[in-house]
Order: sequence, then C-alpha cells, then structure tokens
Amino acid sequence: MKLRIGDKVRFLNEQGGGIITRYKDKETVFVEIEDGFEVPYPVKFLVVTKTDLIVHQDAENLDIEPNTSPYESVFFAVEPDHDLPILTDAYSLYLFNQSSFNIHFTYSLKDGHLFQTLKNGELGPLQKLLLKKIKKGQIKEFPLHKIEILFFKKTHYTAQLPVAEVILLNEKIISNGVFIRNEEFKFPVLYFTLRENFIREQTRKIELTEYDMERLVKFKEFQQEKTKQSKPNKKSFFEDEREINLHIEELVDDLRGMTNGDMLNLQIKSFQKELDKAISENLKKIIFIHGIGNGRLKSEIRHILKSYPELLVQDASYKKYGYGATEVIIKK
Repeated sequence: MKLRIGDKVRFLNEQGGGIITRYKDKETVFVEIEDGFEVPYPVKFLVVTKTDLIVHQDAENLDIEPNTSPYESVFFAVEPDHDLPILTDAYSLYLFNQSSFNIHFTYSLKDGHLFQTLKNGELGPLQKLLLKKIKKGQIKEFPLHKIEILFFKKTHYTAQLPVAEVILLNEKIISNGVFIRNEEFKFPVLYFTLRENFIREQTRKIELTEYDMERLVKFKEFQQEKTKQSKPNKKSFFEDEREINLHIEELVDDLRGMTNGDMLNLQIKSFQKELDKAISENLKKIIFIHGIGNGRLKSEIRHILKSYPELLVQDASYKKYGYGATEVIIKK
C-alpha cells in the first residue's frame, strides 16, 4: 500500500508510531511521533494502521510517487470526453489537489445574479474530485464557476492564504486553450491554477512611509531627551497628556537644609510651571501627583486651579493613584 501524508503508522521493528507529515525521498518519510517531534523513517519499516485518504466519497487518489511532482499545486481541470474538439460532446470539471494539504472546498455556479453551491466538502492530499459534467451546449449558460478553498493538515503546518476564484469558462477560452495530457486523465485537460505558490515559512515585509520615518526620528529624539533628565516626568509622545510627580524627592536630590515651607514653595512653583507649560503646549490633560500627606499641597493646588475657569479639575483615577492625584483637563 502506498503511504500518504496524514496516514497513521506504526513502526515494524520497534514500539511506537505516529503520523506521516512529509516525504524526504522515495524510501524515507517523516513521522511525527507522540511528543510532537518529526523523525525520518524508512518506508519499508512502516505499517499503516489508519488512513484518512478518502476524505470525500467521490474522490480519486492520484497515482503520484513522492517527490516526483515538480511543485505542489491545486487546479481546476476541464477534461473533454474526446481527443478531437469536433467530436467532443461534454466536459468533466475536476478539482485537482496535487499538494500535501487537505482542503475544505466549495464549488458554485452563477445562476442569474447569485451563486448556487453544487458541491462542497473535504479533499485529501494528492486527490482529484469530479465536480460536474456539463454538456458542450450548456457552456454558455453557466460561464462562471466559483471555487473557494481552505488549506490545512492534520499535523503541524504553515498557515496558507485561502483561495476564492471565479473562473470564466466559455467556448472561446476552450477553443483557444492549451490542453495538456496527464496520466490522471483519459484525455488531455485544460488547467486553471488555483494555488501553486505555497507559503513555506512566515515572512512579513513592512515598508515604512516618509511619515513613518519622520515619526520614528522624532520619537528617538524624544527618548534621548528623556534620558538626559535626572528626574523625568512621564509624558506621552503620541498623546496629548502628561503626568507630573510633585513629590519633593522627585524635584530635588538633597533635602538637607530645607524647611517644610521651602519644600511646599518648591512644589507649588513646580506645579505652576508645569501647568502653564501644558496650557501653552495645548495639552488635553495633565495629572499632578501630590500624594496625601497632610493635604496642604493638594489644597494649595486646588486653590490655584480655581483661578482657571477654562480648566476642568477632578480627582484622578482612584484605581491608579488612590486619593493622591489631581487630574486637570484643558478645554479648547
């Protein structure tokens, strides 16, 4: 019996087994064992215990040896019922899965303004499926054939983009088309490629615009400026808000020789400076962290803010600051 991707196998000369994930060559396949690792194993020492090959009841297995296909691909194939076009009476339409992926598919015909699903299901790796037989005279009645496909494997695999193609099939396309002989078909067939460039690894290419580059340069300059400050305040570069910590240890390095009055005056002076700066820079919001203490600093701040009718003053988030911060929203 020919081994296929997805077959569950056991080892002939030792305990264990797994699922065939891919081919190495004609004599060796990779088997995913129970712990998720892939191991190469000789085909002659494997015994199939379960196969999910015939996924769709009408599917036919392709007689393709491992690694003989030049590339993995999926086709919509049109096979006439005779070698000579003049003697052709009907066409058979196939979904041709020459890949290692299982596929969920839907096949629809356009009937008037809407599509009608004629067949759907699951098709296994290296299988073909007859979708519909259509008389030569009916080609012009149903020219649009829609195929939708999702790709997957029953082992680890790289995610693939889905397929959604509408194929135009009419007498002109058939008469001008190149029909190719294939061992899987009795007569030469006309192929429409649905997928051939499978993703082997996840890669992402990001192109930066001039606007992106300008923002990156500004952000880098902003970060460098922050590192120069010995006691930086938190500021959002991309948002119009700022957080100012008025705790005295954030304002000076050495408290020696300072009275309580000196400390309070310095805190109020820092508050006034940052408030005026925020207003001049058109910030939307500024948060002053003053702590709880004896409440004197908070009281002085609230008193000063009363002289700014354009400002909305409220307690900052309790969850984040407790009762120790005041939020100022600058109306514009």
